[in-house]
Amino acid sequence: MAWYARTLGSTLIAALTQSAGTLTEILAEGIKATTSLHDFTCDVSHPGSPSAIVAMLRRTGDDLDYLVLADSVLVLDVIGMDEPMVITDDREAQVGTRYRTAMDALDSGPPDHTAALRAYVEAMRAHRNRDGGFWVAASDPLAAEHALTRTLPADQIRAAALLSDGASRLVDRFQLATWRQALDILTQLGPGELIRQVRQAEHSDIHGKRWPRGKSLDDATAAYSMP
Repeated sequence: MAWYARTLGSTLIAALTQSAGTLTEILAEGIKATTSLHDFTCDVSHPGSPSAIVAMLRRTGDDLDYLVLADSVLVLDVIGMDEPMVITDDREAQVGTRYRTAMDALDSGPPDHTAALRAYVEAMRAHRNRDGGFWVAASDPLAAEHALTRTLPADQIRAAALLSDGASRLVDRFQLATWRQALDILTQLGPGELIRQVRQAEHSDIHGKRWPRGKSLDDATAAYSMP
C-alpha cells in the first residue's frame, strides 16, 4: 500500500507540472502508469490489490481546480464565508455503516476485534470500485471519472488544506475541533501540530472505547497551501 501511494503520488505531482490535461485525465493516466509497474507480478484484478485515496489541487491562471477521490478531505477557506467549504468523498463511509457494527462494539486490539476488522475489510471489498459502492485509485483508470471535481475562482480562496482521513479525524471522527479551528491550527502552527493533536487523541483512547474505529492509529497526511 505504501509503495503504491508513493508511486502514484510522485507520478501525479510530475504530471501536474507538465500536463495541461484535466485533473481527471491526469489521475487516470497516473493510475494506468502505476499499474503498469506491477501488473506483471501482481494480480491487479484482485479486490484487495493496492489502492490509495487522492486529493489534488491545481491553480491555472485565475482558476483553482480540485479533485477528491475516496476518504480524503479538502478544506477551502473561502473569502467572505464564515465557515470553510469542506469537500469529502464519503461514499466508503456510507457503505461501511452497513458492516461496522460488530467491529465498533469491540475494543481495538484483542483478537476478536482483529477478526471483526478482517470481516469488515472483506465485506467492503465487494463494493470497491463498483457502481453503487465507492471508488479508490487502484488498477482501473475508470475510477478517476468518479472523483469529485470542480473549478473555482482562485481569487476567492484564501487557503486550502488537503487531509487524509487519518488527519481529518480530529474533526470528523473525534469532534475535538471544528473545520475553522483545524484551519487555524494549520495556519498558525502547521500540519505537524494538527497531526500531533490527532495522535494525542488516539493515544488517549487507544482501545477505541470513546471513538470506535477500525485503526487505533491511522496513517495521517496533511498539506496546507495559500494559493
